[in-house]
Amino acid sequence: MITRFESPADIAAIRAVTIAAFKDHPHSDQTEHLIVDRLRHAGALSISLVTEVNDDVVGHIAFSPVELSDGSKDWFGLGPVSVLPAFQGQGIGGALIRKGLDLLREQAAAGCVVVGDPDLYQKFGFRNDAQLVFKDCAPQYFLAQPLSSTGASGMVTYDAAFYAGVDGQDGAA
Repeated sequence: MITRFESPADIAAIRAVTIAAFKDHPHSDQTEHLIVDRLRHAGALSISLVTEVNDDVVGHIAFSPVELSDGSKDWFGLGPVSVLPAFQGQGIGGALIRKGLDLLREQAAAGCVVVGDPDLYQKFGFRNDAQLVFKDCAPQYFLAQPLSSTGASGMVTYDAAFYAGVDGQDGAA
């Protein structure tokens, strides 16, 4: 198993992995692959890692910048993280999360946020933080992990490319 930065040759595989990973997910609107495409197109993929097994891409994770209403800098959003269904439960997603967070720390990032299953993300140090709010998200599903001693608070906004219809892009590669 090898985890590395994505290359241009990985784009189709990343798309396929992301589609497959979210196909039957009960809280997915099946657009996660489009989010990754739009972030890449906008130059907003701060970290994009893949995991290979036998030279095949089986996992992917994306980190993109977020803005905080208090003006705090160097915060990032994790997601989506995708693993092919046949490889789920083998630690690939966790390895991607840990590697991505390590890279953010190396870049002196202030913190990272994620929308997702608290039982999963708390294993990696994410916690609910009443000081940080993500509009239209139940607070228990919005978690943060400070990566520095600098505090932050306020409304969190993901990069515009995270949302459908930005700049007329549909995410097609």
